[in-house]
Amino acid sequence: MFIFIRYVLIRNLAAACGENVAIFKNVTIENIKKLKLGNNISVHTGCYLDAAGEIFIGNDVSIAHQSSILSANHTWEDFSLPIKYNPMETSSVHIEKDVWIGCGCRILCGVRICSRSVIAAGAVVCKNVEANTVVGGVHARAIKKI
Repeated sequence: MFIFIRYVLIRNLAAACGENVAIFKNVTIENIKKLKLGNNISVHTGCYLDAAGEIFIGNDVSIAHQSSILSANHTWEDFSLPIKYNPMETSSVHIEKDVWIGCGCRILCGVRICSRSVIAAGAVVCKNVEANTVVGGVHARAIKKI
């Protein structure tokens, strides 16, 4: 029941939302108007999505629990201000179709994850991921081709 209510809300508030989108409990979505979702997507418990710079999630994507997708980042160039008051930079995140993001991953701004890729649990992705690739680690690196 609550999954359906979350789906209706997302469908009405997000920039785009396809069919069969499951947003589980305790998911935080910031800047929802810049979030674009395809079909057959699951975002599991405890995830955090900040679409300040836009997030696009393609068809058939699963995002495991406690993962974060960030499309904004702090800058620190102005030494007259504490870092927390420096301007934010934004850059879109694109997750193409048929991607599995394992639990506890961090996807940082400006990243493109190409189709049929797997992001291993706990990975921090700060660079683009090629299609048909398993990546893992901090900072995520290619482990093998699929």
